[in-house]
Amino acid sequence: MLSLANDYLDVSVLDPVQDQARLGSRYVTGGYVYQIYDRKLGPILSGPGYPSEEQPPVFDGQGLPEAFFSPLGADPAAAPDGTALMVIGVGLIKTPAGPLRDFPVLEFCKWGITQAPGKVIMETRQAFQGWALDLKRELILENRTLGSFTHIANTGQKEIPIRWFPHPFYPWYPSGECCKFNFPVRFPDNPGYTLRDNGFVQMKLDPPWDRRGHFQMLEFTRPEKLLVLQKHPKLGLVAATCSFAPAFMPIWGNCNTFSFEPFYELTLGLGQEAQWSITYDF
Repeated sequence: MLSLANDYLDVSVLDPVQDQARLGSRYVTGGYVYQIYDRKLGPILSGPGYPSEEQPPVFDGQGLPEAFFSPLGADPAAAPDGTALMVIGVGLIKTPAGPLRDFPVLEFCKWGITQAPGKVIMETRQAFQGWALDLKRELILENRTLGSFTHIANTGQKEIPIRWFPHPFYPWYPSGECCKFNFPVRFPDNPGYTLRDNGFVQMKLDPPWDRRGHFQMLEFTRPEKLLVLQKHPKLGLVAATCSFAPAFMPIWGNCNTFSFEPFYELTLGLGQEAQWSITYDF
């Protein structure tokens, strides 16, 4: 693995080649933060199977993965088995005979990697059936702040639909409290979550949480950008700031972890570029 380190944090980043066994069709393979170690407190991120699984299924992952949600080429739910598709930041995949979550990867995209003190930059080019793009991923560590920056340029002959989201995995907080947003959220009664008077989403402690967990879509009035305060058993609070207003946002948790998933959406026209970021303060 690659490492970004300072006096406070040690950030483990998957190497797109050396750590390919930990990569699959779901998460962007360049700039994938797999774990962060606080110099005094130890590991501070979680995952659906962490820490009981030394190497979790690639679809589940752990840490701070990011994903482009919609493959290019066809609707994977309707395409015949064996249809080739392109996933931005991953490479070429094919539709499987089994569950849709288990796409086999035909070819991973190739990343150029540049490292400097407190920074790692990964860049790739992808092309498929008239789509073409340049993708740049940049991680910057400064004191206790980790910034994840994405830049994409449309260099092909077709518009590119972008649907991207970060999937940060946090360990359970003892009270079950999870996160609070810089705008009011609401959701119907459900088995997994409730909303406290202080604005924090809380995981209900009554039902037995299992590996499958609970998924819940949040309802909200779209803000200018997103700020999330996340309860953490070792750090107290972790802040996450997005440079964009989420189009929609589910939350998910299981017996090991909790995550919020703010989706960024746009259509990238011919010759257009876009950039966005999420910054974590630990």
